[in-house]
Amino acid sequence: MSFFRRAARTTLLAAALAPICAAAARAQEAADAAEAAPGIDQMVNDVFTSSTGWFVSLIFSNVPGTNFPWIVGWLVVAAVVFTVYFRGIQLWGFGHAIRLVKGDYSNPKDSGEVSHFQALATALSGTVGLGNIAGVAVAVGIGGPGATFWMILAGVLGMATKFTECTLGVKYRNEYPDGTVSGGPMYYMRKGFAERGISGGSIMAIVFCIFTLGGSIGGGNMFQANQAHAQLVNVTGGADSFLDGRGWITGLILAAVVFLVIVGGIKSIAQVTEKVVPFMGVLYVATALIIILINYQQIGWAIGQIFAGAFTGLGVAGGIVGALIQGFRRAAFSNEAGVGSAAIAHSAVRTKEPTTEGVVALLEPFIDTVVICTMTALVIVISGALQVDPETGLYVVQDGKIATEGGVTGVELTSAAFATGLTWFPYILAVAVVLFAFSTMISWSYYGLKAWTYLVGEGKVRELVYKVAFCVFTVIGAAAQLGAVIDFSDAMIFAMAVVNIIALYLLMPIVKAEVTSYFERLRSGEIKRFKGGVQPAE
Repeated sequence: MSFFRRAARTTLLAAALAPICAAAARAQEAADAAEAAPGIDQMVNDVFTSSTGWFVSLIFSNVPGTNFPWIVGWLVVAAVVFTVYFRGIQLWGFGHAIRLVKGDYSNPKDSGEVSHFQALATALSGTVGLGNIAGVAVAVGIGGPGATFWMILAGVLGMATKFTECTLGVKYRNEYPDGTVSGGPMYYMRKGFAERGISGGSIMAIVFCIFTLGGSIGGGNMFQANQAHAQLVNVTGGADSFLDGRGWITGLILAAVVFLVIVGGIKSIAQVTEKVVPFMGVLYVATALIIILINYQQIGWAIGQIFAGAFTGLGVAGGIVGALIQGFRRAAFSNEAGVGSAAIAHSAVRTKEPTTEGVVALLEPFIDTVVICTMTALVIVISGALQVDPETGLYVVQDGKIATEGGVTGVELTSAAFATGLTWFPYILAVAVVLFAFSTMISWSYYGLKAWTYLVGEGKVRELVYKVAFCVFTVIGAAAQLGAVIDFSDAMIFAMAVVNIIALYLLMPIVKAEVTSYFERLRSGEIKRFKGGVQPAE
């Protein structure tokens, strides 16, 4: 009897559990299906990959038979041409650039919205970013210390390109009755081409604006928000961080702060960048100098490695050519000389002499590449983060890259190199990344805004629509993993350079006439210094 009772209880229990087990199984199947099913991120990525992959491949494809991106060659060749054409203006104009930034020739009554220093800070904030931290680590990790030499050389050459595009930006800008201005490559393409009797300027201007809009939303906004969130997650506990998986929180905060700044226009942006850029620049460079001084006995060795690597390769994969490619690539991608973005920011300056802003702009690649990127590279080399074979004295190469402790690369390699002297550096790095990302976003919001208003017309409502949309994409960028979208956006940024450099080649005689006239009047005393905003009496 007891056997039958036990059997009955077992049967009843099994019958009772059956629906629960079935429900659990269905829930697990649903969960597995949901996990396996592509999310919105993946679907968007798939659509972009299938529809725009050809464009990304076209822009970043290599010169046949090499692993050298043709777009890098396009930028470097242009920098060489402008350096020769303007007889090395980055060298003989450097001192005058410093005097202009100090305000020695600034007339407060001139048209424009910001000072020379504010224009420079705004343009710099658009270029100084994660590339100065992570990008340099990738270049040195693959090309070795020698990549630093070629990076510096490319940065110096790029100063002439910035000079050319920013002179044109001021010369052909629009000045409105309310005191605001709009300028940039789209304006010098349309007006400059018409002045020289060249057709196609208006079409090129529209194409340039479309590329600029894409670049401002993606690489200048979503990518920055995404990287800032990733760094915040890292320093607050990684996978255990409260922020892990909650990118929308970072995105909302960033979007709110960005909107508060950009809603005030270029004057508001410049007032922020003139404080943020010097602060983050000095913070980063000072930290790098501390590491270098801690390892002062290695300074001579590190400099020797940079020169030896530039001309011998030091056994690194690719040898001399590999070091050259990585150095040129990093410089071109970091300072954006030739892309045309900086010409938009510099066009807002208060001046009646286009040449003055071109001369000021040549400081931009110097600070971005020659100073900040070099500091990152020097710390990585001098810290011993790159592994050296004690028997041969050559770097240990694995999978085409120099071996590092823990196999770290990119921003982690930079962080590890700095942490060899300052254990708390990852927190400084997090601050730097967030500040770099923030300043890049507000500058690129202005670039995109000027492209937008060129296409749809000036107006407060039209501007507000763009600014709100920009901030919405900030939240999306921080919360989503849209790799293909970012790749497409990066490609659009460098596609800007294709259109812009063609225009620079066609318009450089106009720049030549401007620079000749300006320096002749400067030498003759016709152009005088100002003291305290007042020009001395004759």
